[in-house]
Amino acid sequence: MEGLVKKYQQKFRKVKEEMRQWDELQSRLLSQFRNASSIIDRLQVIRNAKYYGSLKCIDGIEDAVLRKQMEALENILLAVNKTLEEFHGIVLFLEKNLRDGRQLVKGGSIQATPKQLKQQIGIKPSLADCLDGLSNLYEMHHSEYLLKLSIISKLSVLALKPSASDLGALWQLLVDQPNIPKEEVQFILDIIFAEEIC
Repeated sequence: MEGLVKKYQQKFRKVKEEMRQWDELQSRLLSQFRNASSIIDRLQVIRNAKYYGSLKCIDGIEDAVLRKQMEALENILLAVNKTLEEFHGIVLFLEKNLRDGRQLVKGGSIQATPKQLKQQIGIKPSLADCLDGLSNLYEMHHSEYLLKLSIISKLSVLALKPSASDLGALWQLLVDQPNIPKEEVQFILDIIFAEEIC
């Protein structure tokens, strides 16, 4: 069983790397969202002819400015979709890791009994701790990915009918990542790597 725990710890090291990548993607997504929000906020002003002042004498200026802003927004949304694809890749990795982790105790040469799953040697995690940790991390990130998809789809709708309060609420949801409580993630990692902490 100790050998299996070591295999799980190797899996968790890979998971930690993917979670670092998630954090980098989160920063990128926030930047992209902020840029898109700025354009969406400007669209209300751009669509109002009274703000053009003496520029109104330039034929087609309103349409040209609006078109440029819409092109910039479209490019940002394409970049956002690419970022979301990378988030999805991490979710798929976590799902595969969970499947492989389950296979370790089911399909290995040693079939673990329920009692063995909960057995703990010293401060090393039990096999159940490892499986639960992989499962919880997958569920958290999968739920957060689905939330991000929903938020970004709403962002596209807001481009047509801007609302500053909606943009602010969506921004806060993106920043908070409510489905990935940092304390819970740290608690899982502390259990798995308890012997390294001591």
